[in-house]
Amino acid sequence: MSFVVWMTGFSGSGKTTIARWLEEHYKGEGKRVEVLDGDEIRNNLSPGLGFSQEDRTAHNKRVIYLAKILSRNGVVVLVSLISPYTKVREEAREQLPKFMEVHINCPLEVCMERDVKGLYAKAKTGEIKKMTGFSDTYEAPENPELVIATHTETIAESAQRILEKSRELGFEQ
Repeated sequence: MSFVVWMTGFSGSGKTTIARWLEEHYKGEGKRVEVLDGDEIRNNLSPGLGFSQEDRTAHNKRVIYLAKILSRNGVVVLVSLISPYTKVREEAREQLPKFMEVHINCPLEVCMERDVKGLYAKAKTGEIKKMTGFSDTYEAPENPELVIATHTETIAESAQRILEKSRELGFEQ
């Protein structure tokens, strides 16, 4: 049974780490699963796009399209994407029938301390002009199916909560 888990949150919040944990879990159950990581898709399908609102929206719409194709073909889709705009996430919800929005709600200060990719350091020096949540807009979800606080729980605990919610919603049998 296919469905889409759409994880949104700041850079460094733990979206991809949770997605990779879930990917291994689902593979272990013999399910077809794909992680759509925002950075990987940007590098491979959207390399010409920048970080303006229009470019971010175009990038996110490509992810929606990929998720749609994969999910209609029986794949569990784990989206790991900052996806800063409510309107685009609403489009994803409308286009993806079995959709669960998960807000990876980690405080900006914690994400800045983690700074796995060095992006916040570049934003502080002005090398990156539009850093989501730091110097550019992030519209937090108002009614996600689940809110995960990666600064107060382990990756395994966060992933388990997503598994429980997907069962509760009837996505898994």
